[in-house]
Amino acid sequence: MDPLVVANWKMNGSEQLLQAVVQQVDGLAEATSATVVLALPAAYLSLTKAFDNTQIEWAGQNVHWLTSGAYTGEVSATMLAELGVGWCLVGHSERRQHCAETDDMVLAKTKACLELGIRPIVCVGENLQERQAGKALEVVSRQLLVVLKDIPSALAPLIVVAYEPVWAIGTGEEASPEVAQEVHEALKHAARSEVKALELRVLYGGSVNEDNVKTLMSMPDVDGVLVGGASLEALGFRRICEQVAGSV
Repeated sequence: MDPLVVANWKMNGSEQLLQAVVQQVDGLAEATSATVVLALPAAYLSLTKAFDNTQIEWAGQNVHWLTSGAYTGEVSATMLAELGVGWCLVGHSERRQHCAETDDMVLAKTKACLELGIRPIVCVGENLQERQAGKALEVVSRQLLVVLKDIPSALAPLIVVAYEPVWAIGTGEEASPEVAQEVHEALKHAARSEVKALELRVLYGGSVNEDNVKTLMSMPDVDGVLVGGASLEALGFRRICEQVAGSV
């Protein structure tokens, strides 16, 4: 599988930044085997029509599980598909924490994406209390299996998983490449136990930057990265993409 680089801008960005990032990474995306995906705020997704001739792919940061309705501020998979969006983050740790998203909601959103041909990037991760209790692998495996147990096995290869070590965000703790490898390996094992021979693609999403991405990508079960703040600087993000592409 080709490595995957997903930029999650969160509630950041501008039209100017979008143009700058596209200028930096479009040629790179075309010339290498790495797939580059930009997960933009919903307000900017309509601007991607201007870049239809690029090799960059687009993602939503969130989606509702219903097609339409009285849900102010929400975006449906139908709307994303109409804009040509091929990917969507589902169950990001910030939405689980701040928007009370549950495993069942993540499952419903995953199904909504799959029904419209949008590839869900299902985010999983454990908090500090769960890690200290030795339950990290149990927690992330449960979050993944909730999804895999309730979708047709034929659709399982369309799912990508992003591991977010929630406990390492703003705590002073550090998630080493070896920790990432341990969790990714466990996720792939759990996936194969549910869907035979499934080759799950797992991204690492814990404060990825220019300095650590090469070491992370050297881990055998790290198939790409989910980049947050470091994706908001166009040249720096290009350097991350170059290192991921060079890991092939």
